[in-house]
Amino acid sequence: MHREFPPVAFLAAALLFLPLPWHWRARNVATLSIIVWLFVLNIIYGVDALIWGNNVNVVATIWCDITTKIIVGANFALPSACLCICIHLERVASVRQAQTTYSDKRRRQIFEGLMCFGLPMLFMGLHYVVQGHRFDIIEEYGCRPAVYVSIPAVMILFAPPLLMSVIALGFSAAAFIHFMRRRITFARHLESSRNGLTTSRYFRLMLMSVVEMLWNIIVTSFSLWFSMLSYRPWTNWAEVHWNFSRIDLYPTLFTPPIVLTSYYLIWWIVPASTFVFVAFFSFGKDAVAEYKACFTWFRRTVFRQAVVENGVGASFGSTLVTKYPAALQLPSPPSLYKPSTTSPSSINFKELGDYYPSHVHDDGSMIRSPAPAYQARAIGSVDDLRTPTTPSTLPRLSYTSQVLDIRHEDDHYEERLEPHQMV
Repeated sequence: MHREFPPVAFLAAALLFLPLPWHWRARNVATLSIIVWLFVLNIIYGVDALIWGNNVNVVATIWCDITTKIIVGANFALPSACLCICIHLERVASVRQAQTTYSDKRRRQIFEGLMCFGLPMLFMGLHYVVQGHRFDIIEEYGCRPAVYVSIPAVMILFAPPLLMSVIALGFSAAAFIHFMRRRITFARHLESSRNGLTTSRYFRLMLMSVVEMLWNIIVTSFSLWFSMLSYRPWTNWAEVHWNFSRIDLYPTLFTPPIVLTSYYLIWWIVPASTFVFVAFFSFGKDAVAEYKACFTWFRRTVFRQAVVENGVGASFGSTLVTKYPAALQLPSPPSLYKPSTTSPSSINFKELGDYYPSHVHDDGSMIRSPAPAYQARAIGSVDDLRTPTTPSTLPRLSYTSQVLDIRHEDDHYEERLEPHQMV
């Protein structure tokens, strides 16, 4: 029994939520369809591994009827989605269209919807042509589609995905050629075309499509080779669909080792494709910004904290913001200084850094206005910090300290201590 199958499948399904938000906001139908199909396939694989982990009991037949058709459709959906991405990237890289309008984007979304969901449903229906019986149940793997392997089966189930993969590689090559011709002004071209793509997004999409297409060609070729081991000539409809309602069972004990090895490799195709997709879109700049935004939202909503934001979302180490007015955001208090004499000529204005000269008389004396409250050097109560420019409605804080209050009276200065300083 492969105990790793359920956790791996469910983990792969959960990881697909990481790149989902910004693809959803971009309304990119092709990439969203990849997420949907991979998520559904991973859930199916995980549930099948739980139900048929060590048995071939005929249970959940309706589940099998539905999931086997979905597996067939996914074999077409993933190559067609990558083909749509490559077509879009080639069109963006070319100069055939200067800007992308709303109607252009709408038409592209409809086309991609038909390719990624309508075309797979068409082949899900065509599968009945080469479906020899209801479905198969394989121990440790669950329900799998039944295929009468013949020339019609190759033309319906195996040739179209391979053809779409090859065409997608051709569009990828054309997009790369366009980039090489305009590599100096490519970023400016992407910005002016208003297609929602940056250079990093463009190359991530291209690399993902190429890797997925190469992977799909290898996988489809391997599946074709494995299926041809049971090749049978097509005779007529009645013989192919004879005893159609039967369910074939494949217990591990009576299955050849080469078949078990092939089933094992084929099972890992879906989780591996998921990990490749997530790797391309879950560690880029856009994804990190999404994580920061989600983390900030969680802190604000759950912990009721106010956080300092920098760009898109707040950093994981962002500090809390106090809810006091800006005038009370006090700096770290330095040592306090007092002038040695009350004579104007002996006052060191650098020592009295919180007092600024505001007026100079003809005799050289100055009237020094008190500094704003937010610059007060204090470790005492707010009442002690009040100056004529400080609002009288500021909230109280638990501080105690000394503050100099120097006033200009009759052309000389007087130093006055607060009552709590008179000891």
